Amino acid sequence: MERFIGAWRLVAFEEDGPDGEVVHPYGQDAAGLLIYDSSGRMSVQIMKRHRAPLSSAGWQSLPAEEIKEALDEFTAFFGSYEVDEVNRSVIHRVEGHVLPDSVGKVLRREFTFSGDVLVLRPSPTRRVIWERITPRENLERGTV
Repeated sequence: MERFIGAWRLVAFEEDGPDGEVVHPYGQDAAGLLIYDSSGRMSVQIMKRHRAPLSSAGWQSLPAEEIKEALDEFTAFFGSYEVDEVNRSVIHRVEGHVLPDSVGKVLRREFTFSGDVLVLRPSPTRRVIWERITPRENLERGTV
């Protein structure tokens, strides 16, 4: 579990299309943050980087299609996690999710490490690639 602990920046969110072409559901320059802490808690957010602004500051009065588009370009959840070293997978127990029906789900992701790069595989055709954010980077940016 120790090597998971820390903050991770999204490098790529990739999916193999039916024709073998690699597709990027959140765009080729998607943004994301994944955090694992030492107490077994985790949080993740992924979004399309260049999202259209909403047509109104009062989101409650927005057209349903506009809200749907905003949600299609963003995902986030938090909960607990455990590492299954034998099966090389990390198990996320979802406690909160942008989509209500995902609360309570148990999400298993196969993982591989290569230095400071973590690849999570939610399915055989999907890869979510993360790079560790070092404490030095946080200090240089003025964040901790």
